[in-house]
This record gives sequence, C-alpha cells and structure tokens, in this order.
Amino acid sequence: MTQHSAAIEDLLSTTRDQVLAEWQGELRTGNGGRALNTELRETAELADALLGGLRQAGDTQNLDHPAWATVRDVLAALSGSRAAQGSTAAETSRFVLALKKPLFAGVQRHLSAQPEALVAATWEISTLVDQMAQYTVTTYQRSREEVIARQQQELLELSTPVVKLWEGVLAVPMIGTLDSGRTQLVMEALLQRIVETGSELAIIDITGVPTVDTLVAQHLLKTVTAIRLMGADCIISGIRPQIAQTIVHLGIDLDGITTKASLADALALAIKRAGFVVSRPRAGGSALSRAD
Repeated sequence: MTQHSAAIEDLLSTTRDQVLAEWQGELRTGNGGRALNTELRETAELADALLGGLRQAGDTQNLDHPAWATVRDVLAALSGSRAAQGSTAAETSRFVLALKKPLFAGVQRHLSAQPEALVAATWEISTLVDQMAQYTVTTYQRSREEVIARQQQELLELSTPVVKLWEGVLAVPMIGTLDSGRTQLVMEALLQRIVETGSELAIIDITGVPTVDTLVAQHLLKTVTAIRLMGADCIISGIRPQIAQTIVHLGIDLDGITTKASLADALALAIKRAGFVVSRPRAGGSALSRAD
C-alpha cells in the first residue's frame, strides 16, 4: 500500500460515519432531498468494500486487482439492480461519483498541512472513484442488455402462441415481422405441440404479418416442410391481394401448399377435412357435427 492509499484507508477507518453521512447528503441533494433506504444500504456496503480493498491492495490504479473483488461484486450488484429498476447508466454512475466530494473534504482535513501529499491523495481518490464509476457503467450496460434479451425472448414466446382449435387441428396466428430467430421459435413450438396433441393439421395465419419478402417466404416454406416431416399437413391463411402479388413478383413457389385468403376460409377447410358439417338449428345458433 502506498503512503497516499494508507491516508485514504485511515480516513475511511477513522471517519467512516462522517464520510457516509456526507455521501448520503450528496445523494439527497441530487434526489430532491429524499434518502432512499436502498441507497443508505448501498453506501454502507460499498464503503466497507472500499475499505477492505484499500487494506489489501497495493495499488489504487488497477481495479482488476484481486484485492478489489468485493468492490467489483458490490458495484455489479448495484448496477444490476438499477438496470432492472429502469435507472439510467448516468444515474448509476452518479451514485458512485457522489463519493468524491466527502473523500476530498476528508483528506483535505487530514492533510491540510502537507500540500504535496494532499494533491497525491486527491489524485488517487479521483482515479479510483472514476474507475468504479466506469465499472458501474460497463456492468449496467451488460445487465441492461441481458434484461432486454430476456424481454425480447418473452415477447417472442407471447407473440407466437400455438392454439388448439379442436381435436387434431392447431393454429398459429403470426403478428409482426418474421425473422430467422422467430421462425425457429415458432417451428419448435408448433412441432412440439403436434407431438403432444397428435394433431394432423396446422393453420399458420399471416394476416398480421405486414410484408412478405423472399426471406419470409423461405421461413414459411421451412416451417411447412418440418410440419410435413412430422406427418401433419399445413394451411397458410391471410394471403391478402398485396401479399399474393408480391409472392408472384418474387417468383416464390408455393406449389403444393394450401393457401387461403382469410383465417375463416382456412377454418372452413379444416372443418371439412376433419369430416365435420356445420349447420344452423331451427331455433337459431349453430351446430357442429361429424358427417357419417
């Protein structure tokens, strides 16, 4: 440990409560005068981790040193919780940077009679706290990306439900843009449901798909091929006039694949294939029965 690091360590050891109080005061100033319970706990945890790191480390210039492992863990937990709560990276780093002023004031009180030592200690504090703030930003970004990726996966699963219409018939209403990842998810979910239910027919409705290009058509063809390999058949519904024209202009071959303009048409065909007959009773309403 350098002489200046020892001075910072001594400051935190002897005036820990004062440094914490001044740090929390800085946070209240930037938070409309309110002190959050989580911030009070986090300041104490980080101060203790910082003190432990100073006692073990011989260098404040390298936060990657094993002695700073506890500090990194506290900062990572802080960044992860802030990212999950929706705080910005700037707000997260500002929490750490608010520690500078109390430490500067403390070393000034302790080293006022030693100008050179005061300058050196101030520089070490600034360098160390800046590294800590940068670490929170980096960890925050990584945590935020993980949250976004998880949310995207959940949205994909919610946006591609496989619905059992009746015995032997499944439907997948597609909404939004189709890409490779989403198509793979749809294919896996649909094939799994075909195995679970023993269904022989699947309806893929693309009414909610805004555009169909060569890539989207290829994804659909792959899904239909996989369904057929499982011993089931497939109907693609929602082929609007614009989509039909696009498919023709692109030269996409859907030969052998049953297509319908609307989901209602696809349901009517599915009912017919299943051997059911829809009739309206005299008293009103409707009835569905299997033809002999």
